[in-house]
Amino acid sequence: MTGPDSAVAAETDTATAGPAAAGPATAGPATAPVTLLIADDDEVTRSGLRTLLVAQPQITVVGEAADGVEAVEQARLLRPDVILMDVRMPRRNGIEATRQLLAESLDPPKVVVITTFENDDYVTAALSAGASGFVLKRRPVRQIAEAVRVVAAGETILFPAALRRMVTARPLSSAEALPRAALTGREEAVLRMMATGQSNAEIARALTVSLETVKTHVGNVLSKLGAQNRTHAVVIAYESGLVMPGFTT
Repeated sequence: MTGPDSAVAAETDTATAGPAAAGPATAGPATAPVTLLIADDDEVTRSGLRTLLVAQPQITVVGEAADGVEAVEQARLLRPDVILMDVRMPRRNGIEATRQLLAESLDPPKVVVITTFENDDYVTAALSAGASGFVLKRRPVRQIAEAVRVVAAGETILFPAALRRMVTARPLSSAEALPRAALTGREEAVLRMMATGQSNAEIARALTVSLETVKTHVGNVLSKLGAQNRTHAVVIAYESGLVMPGFTT
């Protein structure tokens, strides 16, 4: 199973995305293709995505699922690196399936939620459930493929432009406040930089520290916040008021 998180603006419009989409990171050379499960209730969509994605470098589609229940079952059986998960599916929707997968395994697949609907509620629900990204079906297949590869590689955070637009438009609830066991000053700085979509390498350069030091800080941040991944940590940072809408470093 490959590492967490990413920073491809696969869902974003590069003309308006802001710092989170500045220079999307690409996954480095892989020793093996990323294994992918496609979950979508529309057979034509599944077939089309499979046909297009198998032609992309470093991606192997290992299975398909027609609903959220089947997605969970196939994930258990096939153990893919990444699931491309539709939101609106029968029996169990993609958000509920994502939440179940991440709750029941110590080494779950990464989930990239894919949907036709650019709905802010879906964005926050998917990220709060533990998804590593959110992309729209209308995006070019190369961008969807890049999102899959970078999430699997785990280099940086996938922080959708839709979430940035949402937090700019209205304040988030304080459902998840930063714990009283406060972050250190350096950990707080790292979290703020994570919130702008910066990769570990970019944070290391900005702070003039080693990449391993940044990875240690990120791990500490996730542990202290009880966050499932970097994306979840950033959601908590916004909801707690540590990072305000429109924040840049």
